[in-house]
Amino acid sequence: MSYTRKKFLGTFALGIVGSSLPFGQSLAKEKEKARERFQPAQSGVKITNVKAYPHKKACYVKIETDAGITGWGEGDHEFQAVNAKIVEGILKPVLMGKDPFDSEYLWKQMFFEAYEGGSTGFVPGAVAGVDNALWDLKGRLLKLPVSKLLGGSNIEKVAVYGSYGRKKKGGYKTPEEMASKGMEFVEKGYKTIKARMQLYDRGRNPPRGFTFDCIKAIRKAVGDDITIFVDFNNGYTAGKAIELGLRLYEQLNVQVIEEPVSAFDYKGLREVVAALPCEVNAGEHEYNKWQFRDLITIGNPDALNLDAIKCGGITECMKVAAMAQAFEKEIMVHNTRPTLATAASLNVVGAISNASSIQEFSGMRPELNLNRLFNNSMKFEDGYLYIPTAVGLGLEVNEKQMEKELLKY
Repeated sequence: MSYTRKKFLGTFALGIVGSSLPFGQSLAKEKEKARERFQPAQSGVKITNVKAYPHKKACYVKIETDAGITGWGEGDHEFQAVNAKIVEGILKPVLMGKDPFDSEYLWKQMFFEAYEGGSTGFVPGAVAGVDNALWDLKGRLLKLPVSKLLGGSNIEKVAVYGSYGRKKKGGYKTPEEMASKGMEFVEKGYKTIKARMQLYDRGRNPPRGFTFDCIKAIRKAVGDDITIFVDFNNGYTAGKAIELGLRLYEQLNVQVIEEPVSAFDYKGLREVVAALPCEVNAGEHEYNKWQFRDLITIGNPDALNLDAIKCGGITECMKVAAMAQAFEKEIMVHNTRPTLATAASLNVVGAISNASSIQEFSGMRPELNLNRLFNNSMKFEDGYLYIPTAVGLGLEVNEKQMEKELLKY
């Protein structure tokens, strides 16, 4: 007897049995079975509170549950009070009473609840804080590192480059001061450093020799064995970026140029990428998957500088990383914050297979006074950061100190 005939006879027999029952009873049972089949699975944990913790140099988010376990995340550090108000005024109502394991659903609800306020900047920066806290919370509930929840890529540690800018109190560092700062990183074990010119797009090109003079002084100080990256910080037109980039590559062996032109000029970026023999990267000013799609297909950078506290948090970052993999692009995270931002970045790096072999890390940055908000820190040793192995994102918050230093808003 064929399978199709067997199936038909079985269905027919069930129909006869069902017809012998009272019609209402049979229908009720079928409806109950249908409800069971399509009822969303629940973890049994509910979100009971969401609180923002803005500080002078950062904005954190705490999520509480009826299980007595909390999660912490970090959002964008710019305009902390504004981000805090978005978290508590717009995003919190979306999360209250919800299952924290529905983070994909919650991300979409949060983003589109607030996106009339901007799909770049404030909104994804605030969503990032909540989303990162949700991942920390899920890791703690399951007693696993977030990188393992995301899939895990069997990475123990990753090389990092020391990143620092030319701004200082009251002005800008001289080329000699930039060289001295670069040496500080080398003495700590870094084999690669990145000098951020912090020029930005101010409507005109900066003084002609400034960037070259800085990198020349740095190369002289650190020697030929240290790899140098340079971040133009959106400071040049495509033509000027190509001219300067060639000089830096040919004369000073610069290996990576980051954001050579305005973040809005994808066409100009593509011209620079095509013209320079060194790697050209971008991405820290893209805040969602749609912007990254256009950055890849139009600008075509060699690697993407994905920021876990700006680009909607870990949930959105994983989507961008997957899209990048389809285009053979590496992820080189953008990360200058030493606490939960670093922890979130490392957990992403520890979960994807297209992470660059070297990632950004500006050190513990004691001048920010953020490390005292935590009872532990990321493990750094001989130029490497280790992927966290503790539960959640891997950091333990000093809640008493966090409350003490809360910025009023």
